[in-house]
Amino acid sequence: MDTNSAYEYFKELDETEQIDSVIDKSQRKRKFPPKNPKKVAQPDLKFLHSQDDSASGFKFTYKAARFEEWWLLDSLGDLYEHKWISDVLKRVKGGKEASVYMCAAGTEVAADLVASKVYRPRSLRTLKNDHVYRAGRADFDSEGRKITDKGMAHAMYKKTEYGKSLLHQSWIAYEFTSMEKLCSAGADVPQPFTMAPNAILMSFVGDLDGCAPALSEISLDRQEAIKLFDRTLANIDTLLSCGVIHGDLSAYNILYWEGAITLIDFPQVVSPLENKNALSIFQRDVIRVCDYFSRQGVQSNARKIASDIWTSRGYPLKDAVDVRLLDENDPKDRELWKAQHK
Repeated sequence: MDTNSAYEYFKELDETEQIDSVIDKSQRKRKFPPKNPKKVAQPDLKFLHSQDDSASGFKFTYKAARFEEWWLLDSLGDLYEHKWISDVLKRVKGGKEASVYMCAAGTEVAADLVASKVYRPRSLRTLKNDHVYRAGRADFDSEGRKITDKGMAHAMYKKTEYGKSLLHQSWIAYEFTSMEKLCSAGADVPQPFTMAPNAILMSFVGDLDGCAPALSEISLDRQEAIKLFDRTLANIDTLLSCGVIHGDLSAYNILYWEGAITLIDFPQVVSPLENKNALSIFQRDVIRVCDYFSRQGVQSNARKIASDIWTSRGYPLKDAVDVRLLDENDPKDRELWKAQHK
C-alpha cells in the first residue's frame, strides 16, 4: 500500500468511527494524543510502519553501528523510498573507498538480491594518486551529465569544499556510466540499475550466504584457469574497445561464481586516448592479471599480450609504466620497475 492509499484507508476508518460515535456514544474509542506514541498498541505500530514507504521509515535487518547506520540511511534512503531496495541484509565487502551491502531488491528490480556500493564519506576517502587517473577525463554531475559550468570546474580545480563534493560525486557518476557502457557491450560486469548521490545499485553476484569470492581467494585447476584467463583477456579487450581501461585490475577485483568471472570496481577507469599515462596503466592491469594466472599454471608473456591487445585497437605503443603508479613497498612493483630499466 502506497502513501496515498494508506491515507485514504485511514480517512475512511475515521469517517466510519465518527458515524458510530454519533449513533451510540458507548462505541466511541479513546483517541490518544498524536504526541504520545507509547500508548499506541504494538500491533498497530507494526502495521503503520509496514505502510510507511518513505525514507524516514527505512528500518533494515543489518545491525550497523551508529555511524554506519546514519551513513546507510543517508545514502540508501532514496533507493528505499523509490522501491529499488526493500532491506539491507548484510555487509559483504568493506574497503577504503566504499563498502558493498547485500540488499533485498524492491519492486523496481526483477531480482531477489541486489548489491549497493556505498561510498565512504568524503572526509574518509583516501584515493591514492587520483590526479593520475582523472587526467584527461570528463567530470560528471549527480545525474551523470558532463559538467560544463566554469564555476563548478574552477571549484574542482581549486579543491574548495564545494569542489571536493563535486569531485566525490564525479567519481561515483563516472563509475556508474562506465558500467552502463561496458554492460551494454557484453563485458562481464555487474548490471548497474541506478545511482544515488553516494551509492550505486547493481546486480548481486553470489547468494544469500554472501558475495562471490574474488579470484585472489581461490585456486583453480589448470584447465579452468586457462578458460578463465582467456575470458579475462577478452574482457580487457572489450573494455579497450569501449575506450575504457580498468585502471586497477587484478585478482582482487575479479569475482568467481559458478565457473564464471565478473569484473568489479570501476571508479578509476581511464581513457586510452585522453590520459597520458593510459598505456602504463593498461600494461599494469595486464601484468597483474597474468601474474595471478601464472600461479594457477597458465604461463604467458604479459608485455606481449598487452602490446598485442593495445595495438589491435589502433593505439600506438609509447612510454613505460609511470613510476608514480608503483608502490615501493610492493615487491611486484619493484620488479616491474627493475624490468623496465634494464
